[in-house]
Amino acid sequence: MAIKIQSLGDAVSSNGLKMLVHGPAGAGKTVLSASSGEPTLIISAEAGLLSIKDAPDYIKAVTVTTMDEIYEVYEYLSREHVCEWVVLDSISEIAEVVLSYEKGQTKDPRQAYGQLQEQMTLLMRKFRDLPRYNVLMTCKQQRVTDDYTGMTMYLPALPGAKLTQQISYMFDEVFALRVEKDDEGKVYRVLQTNRDAQYEAKDRSGLLDMFERPSLKQIKAKILANVE
Repeated sequence: MAIKIQSLGDAVSSNGLKMLVHGPAGAGKTVLSASSGEPTLIISAEAGLLSIKDAPDYIKAVTVTTMDEIYEVYEYLSREHVCEWVVLDSISEIAEVVLSYEKGQTKDPRQAYGQLQEQMTLLMRKFRDLPRYNVLMTCKQQRVTDDYTGMTMYLPALPGAKLTQQISYMFDEVFALRVEKDDEGKVYRVLQTNRDAQYEAKDRSGLLDMFERPSLKQIKAKILANVE
């Protein structure tokens, strides 16, 4: 096999950006999914597309309800480069589909959760590693309070403790979608890109501000413009 040496810019461009965004229900994760300004395929495991019903025509969607359908979409994407962005909205709901399937295969709940860990890890890696695609996965957010310190952290949420602990390590970019109010009480949304005492987040590019507008288009432009 011939070794292909690329510049960092070319490597990022050919492999695509890989992002995870977690946020509470109603924060606007699906709206964020349609903010790339480029052809996007949203893979939805929930009936939550109403918020983007007026999205441009280059935003497409497919609804999946079984594992077979999820892998059918993956095989299609691995054969054809049909868009610039692939969005799994949300992997929390997709994990529930996988868990339901695994529970149907065994009477032992512990075995079902063990299989969930294995299947979801494989599934997320497959979609994350799709070449030439920018990949965004959204998930629910959980609030965890430390019994000793009383401090509260907001983290990505998936069924099964091991999945929740592992997921942030699988992505270069992990953002917390926050809903806040300004001094006049007006609601606004913002992406937190780095960890603090309350929110799990990270930006391996090192090119983003602590808080960014919830726009995939803007984030991609900002990262790629500074990678040579």
